[in-house]
Amino acid sequence: MGRRAKRARKRGSLLSAFLRLSLLIFLWGIILGAGILGYFALTLPNPRKPLASAGGSSLTILAANGERIATLGSAFGRPLKLAEMSPDLPKAVIATEDRRFYSNFGIDPLGILRAALADLFAGRIVEGGSTITQQLAKMLFLSPRQTLARKIREALLAFWLDWHFSKNEILEIYLNRAYFGAGAYGVDAAAHRYFGTSARRLSLYESALIAGLLKAPALYNPFRDPALSAARTRQVLANMVAASVITPAQAAAAARQGAPLATSAASRPGSRYFADWIADQIPLFVGAERGGLWVRTTFDPVLQREAESAIDGILARDGQRLGVGEGALVAVSPDGALEAMVGGRDYRKSEFNRATEAERPPGSAFKPFVYLAGLESGLAPADHFFDGPIRIGDWRPRDYTRRYLGEVTMAEGLEQSINTVSVQIAEKAGLEHVIAVARRLGIDSPLSPHPSLALGSEGVNLLELTSAYAPFANGGHGVVPYGITEIRDAQGRVLYRRSGSGLGRVIDPEFLAPMNEMLSGVIAHGTGRRAALPRPAAGKTGTSEDYRDAWFIGYTRGLVAGVWFGNDDDAPMRGVVGGTLPAEAWRRFMLAATRGMPVRPLPGRPLVAASPARPSPGLLGSFLRYLGFASAPPPPVAAGRY
Repeated sequence: MGRRAKRARKRGSLLSAFLRLSLLIFLWGIILGAGILGYFALTLPNPRKPLASAGGSSLTILAANGERIATLGSAFGRPLKLAEMSPDLPKAVIATEDRRFYSNFGIDPLGILRAALADLFAGRIVEGGSTITQQLAKMLFLSPRQTLARKIREALLAFWLDWHFSKNEILEIYLNRAYFGAGAYGVDAAAHRYFGTSARRLSLYESALIAGLLKAPALYNPFRDPALSAARTRQVLANMVAASVITPAQAAAAARQGAPLATSAASRPGSRYFADWIADQIPLFVGAERGGLWVRTTFDPVLQREAESAIDGILARDGQRLGVGEGALVAVSPDGALEAMVGGRDYRKSEFNRATEAERPPGSAFKPFVYLAGLESGLAPADHFFDGPIRIGDWRPRDYTRRYLGEVTMAEGLEQSINTVSVQIAEKAGLEHVIAVARRLGIDSPLSPHPSLALGSEGVNLLELTSAYAPFANGGHGVVPYGITEIRDAQGRVLYRRSGSGLGRVIDPEFLAPMNEMLSGVIAHGTGRRAALPRPAAGKTGTSEDYRDAWFIGYTRGLVAGVWFGNDDDAPMRGVVGGTLPAEAWRRFMLAATRGMPVRPLPGRPLVAASPARPSPGLLGSFLRYLGFASAPPPPVAAGRY
């Protein structure tokens, strides 16, 4: 009996100690939490800004020389009262962005919980929990950076806005401030931009389309991807039905009716690809600043004209004959400054930017990353490989020529774009190493460690691929492609000015010279001979399966440029490879673009132009190699180790 009493007292003592400790932790948690909230409350930006004057703004984009490229934004619209807008517009926005807008208190705990669960089940961020009031707080007062501190300040400011303004006032300010893509700030500017009308007269379908843009203005831009925009609009209409603000019959009728888009207007349509690319980045740098913005860029109008001429000339000459519907070109300085951009054949017919938004397999234009990984793994340009049938699992890589050359060097493998050599090098270096090299040099698109990666099977866009070649031209330093150098408001105050020196060294000097030697050989006596310039140059051709994409990415010491040809519907071209039309367009552009530049050697190479420097094996030698009478092949290697 005494033992039981002792055990009971001991349990009671432990329980009492646990409760006291829990209470102490709870009290300290309250004190600490209050202190943190107090700190963030004291460091909030002053929310008493002239919100009543909130509205859209104009966006003036200037070239590097000060020439005006485009004026976007509220040059096409003005702030509207909520009562002046089409009644379908605020309904569409609330149904999609914040269904409990009129009942929450600036933040929505249920919405946050729902978003957290959706993200948890998806394993990634697929849904946000921010209310319209939180979005407005971020838009007006905070930077776009995703940090915990910013989210806390965002919530506190949302409380403040909800306390000091009516729900209709908050919604009105939000709709006049939000960014809708293509330089359009505010619903009236967006209505004029996409439909050529005022936000007062928007139909149900038009209202749903504009509301759908808020989630991702660039992604759902109807000029760039009509199918994706239409799918998003149908989702907004479904949201409105779920919120009981329209009937299923009204949603179906609106979807059937659709809406014609406005005709784009621009003095130089080609430059609008660049202007739109810039406009979509502005919120990342200055949030939702208003009153008129002036943006100085890296754009070079002279190079732009030469780029347009090169693409247009090739398409006019060979496009119809060879089944080529579209082309794109970008030119960047060795430090990553984007100087020219051709996003397609005709901006007035299609605003889809094939230089920045199209993800296409680069084929052999990806091989420089494979070869650099090979050098880093101990290989050398003079090392020998055997070009012959190989098999990895069920996969058998072959060249489009459908023939084998026997024993070749690593350098010859790159110059002649021999697929089996690239696969062997990738297996030697390791596919994860190849991916790491591509990432280091600037490839951000998804890459998977499949053996076909060595042949450029994964989609990339032209701008990232071209920029990833810049380290070969600048001495081995990584770059992030950029187009904005300065942003000022209407009063001339600097809101942003570019600074920084890039990503640092990404190619060891030991490997830079052999890479430039091999890539120069591509132009001198390899697959890129049609790109030869009267100055040192290097580059790589690329062709995807069935001639669906053809690329040439190349560089001199002063300029890096990339060219792509293909079709929007992924239809095959008639025998077009990277060494034909893309190489010719690249040469045409680069001859004009580098005319006034000093002739300089590539990093680690002597001052020689891209002219043949390697003795040819001759007709007999080529024939013997084709028959397999070159040097004896190396010993067989087990599948999967090439």
